Amino acid sequence: MSGQDSLAHLRDLTRAFARERDWEQFHTPKNLAMALTVEAAELAEHFQWLPTGADHELDARKREGIRHELADVLLYLVQLADKTGVDLHAAAVEKIALNAAKYPAGQVKGDSRKYDQYD
Repeated sequence: MSGQDSLAHLRDLTRAFARERDWEQFHTPKNLAMALTVEAAELAEHFQWLPTGADHELDARKREGIRHELADVLLYLVQLADKTGVDLHAAAVEKIALNAAKYPAGQVKGDSRKYDQYD
């Protein structure tokens, strides 16, 4: 299954899940964006106070929590894209190309500054 097909599959699953519970009425773009932000914060919480969040710092419980929060973030993102008519795969490919132009490898390699901090 391609990335685009996988995202379409998740979209279909989230549509059915919401429909079965009559939750579509609550899934406005604003509410989905807010829920996405909350889930991203819950993901960050698993890394809070760790020196780096590297694999050796994570126990099984943390890994499971991270996995579940990543899934929540992805599912809300897929739902938000669905409600706003955004093709996530196409948008991601486009954004990678834009970032490549903004951050030419020969100019920024090994440098973490933002694009507007270069001479």
